[in-house]
This record gives sequence, structure tokens and C-alpha cells, in this order.
Amino acid sequence: MSHQTGISASKELQDFFATAKDGEIRCIQIKIENEKLELGGSKDALKSWEDDYDAMVVPFLEDKQPCYVLYRLDTKNAQGYEWVFISWSPDFSAVRDKMLYAATRATLKQNFGGGQIKEEIFATAESDCTLSGYKKHLLSQNAPAPLTMAEEELEEIKRTEIKTAGVDTKHQTLQGVAFPITEEALLKIEGFIAGQYTYVQLSLDMTDEKIVLEKAEDIPTSALAGQVPNDHARYHLFNFKHTHEGDYTESYVFIYSMPGYKCSIKERMLYSSCKSPLIGLLEGQGGIEFAKKLEVDDPKELAENNLYEEVHPMKNIVKKAFDRPKGPASRGPKRMTRNKDGQEAS
Repeated sequence: MSHQTGISASKELQDFFATAKDGEIRCIQIKIENEKLELGGSKDALKSWEDDYDAMVVPFLEDKQPCYVLYRLDTKNAQGYEWVFISWSPDFSAVRDKMLYAATRATLKQNFGGGQIKEEIFATAESDCTLSGYKKHLLSQNAPAPLTMAEEELEEIKRTEIKTAGVDTKHQTLQGVAFPITEEALLKIEGFIAGQYTYVQLSLDMTDEKIVLEKAEDIPTSALAGQVPNDHARYHLFNFKHTHEGDYTESYVFIYSMPGYKCSIKERMLYSSCKSPLIGLLEGQGGIEFAKKLEVDDPKELAENNLYEEVHPMKNIVKKAFDRPKGPASRGPKRMTRNKDGQEAS
């Protein structure tokens, strides 16, 4: 299961999908507007899929605005015509938009019908979306990796396991449980990245199964421990502003707080399972580079000196002094001997 935002397809888009798979429509653009997936535009097929490709896909791509593009091929599978699903996320688009579209991608596939999507492309440059770019994508997908015999055997085992596992089982094993993130939370995360806040706290709404915003504030490091509740788990994003080796620096820290057995088993399990997918989204689409990821059960662990030591662990530079080799073991007390004349000799 992938991260989602709670955004769903509008009724108009769902109705359009119901009639768009009969072979007349060649290309569809979908946008997120007013917290809904909406139809941005569509084009009817004119020629073969290769002849129509560049003329229909490229005009839907805007320089600074992400979108989704569904392009129909001329081949079919058991469920109907096969489609190419393009996630367009240009480099210069807003971080919040990138995260929002990335987190809603799985929802759109589910609404359209994942069984008819033959290829999926994530593109940041227009050249990735042209016919030439699509063919390069196919070549890279089909090119065999230079594996050793042992690696090939391992890959075959993995492929066999994946084929025998259900989709939900496979994704939960690899990624954990991914709750949707609310629009409000994404907005504050964008503010955190932009420097408007030094601290964002997120929680799980276990009833509605969502990741929601608790607070977003500009606080000093001395106030961080006081933000951590002692009766519920939380996720925290903190910009640790400090001086290191005489230089001012800022370090992003991800904190997962879990106050031990004061929380229910369900709460502990869900927070633990949702942590990795959330970090993946923040790092992958949000572009946040965490200097440290911490798990704490006591707010006192977030004291400023402790946080500094976590971000900048002290290196062990003390070397053991050179030890002079010991002499041979003693053979006991020195004996006195006498010579032939009866005099003592050593």
C-alpha cells in the first residue's frame, strides 16, 4: 500500500473513466483541484499510438505544475486496452505539490483500474515523456542486470515469492502500513521545509486511519522535550539549530516518541508500522535529509546536549599508549656459589 492523501476522484472524473476505455479516447490529463482528482482534458485517438504519442502527451505537460497523464496503447489484455501512466513532476514545481501528487498516485491508479496500466513512468523532464523517452524506458526495463549466478538465483527466488504473494501482502511486508496524510499536514510540512517552522508534530487518527497535524511551531531546542506527550505516541520533525566546531549549522531530525506501555498494543503497532513509509515520503518527495532519526520513550532524552551528541557523535581518538615489552620472567632468588678455593663467587 502506498502513501495516499485522502484525495479521491470527483464524480465527474469517475463517470468519465467509466466511458473512456472503449477505444475512442487516446490521452487523458488528470489534475488535483480543490482536494479532488479532476479531469484536466482528453484527446481522441487519430492515428496509431506511436503517431499520436508526442502530439498528445507533451502539450499536457506544464513547466511548473505536476499532473497525471494516461495514454492508451493499441494493445489489449484480459481487462481491455492497455495504458501508460505518466506521473509528471517537474523539478521547479512546489515541494508541496510534488508531495501531494506523489502521495495521491496510488489513489488514481485504483480509481482508473490498475490492471489496465501496462507501464508506469515517473518523469521530471519533458524528454522522459516523449515517444523516444518512453522507448528508452522500455529498454531499461527489459535490459538484464549484470548479476552473478548466485544473484540470479536469488532474484528468481524473489520473483517466485512475489508472484505467490497478494499485492497487499507484498507491499505491507516491504513498506509497512501507509496511512493517508491530510492536506493540512502536508501544508505545514512544506512550511517546515521552507523555514517557517522549526517543529512539526504529527499523530495517527486511528479511527479514520490518517496521519494528521497536531502542531507546527517555531520553538527553541530547550522547548523540544516539553512538546512530547507522555501518554501517546507521536512523530516529530525538528530543525536543530546549533553551533558545531565554531560554525552555525542546522540539522533536520526525525523523532518517533513512544511512551512505553502507556499506549495500547494497537497504537504501538500502528505507529511502528507507519513510521518507515512516512520517512520515505518525507525524504523522497519532500527532499528532507535527516541528520538523525531517533526513537525515544522519555522526553528527557531530547535535552539539547543529548541531541547534539546524537547528531555529532564523539569519535574515539584516544590511542592506547605504547607498552614496553616485559623482560623474561624471574627465575627466583640469586644463588651464591663457591669456587674450588672455597671463596664465594657470584
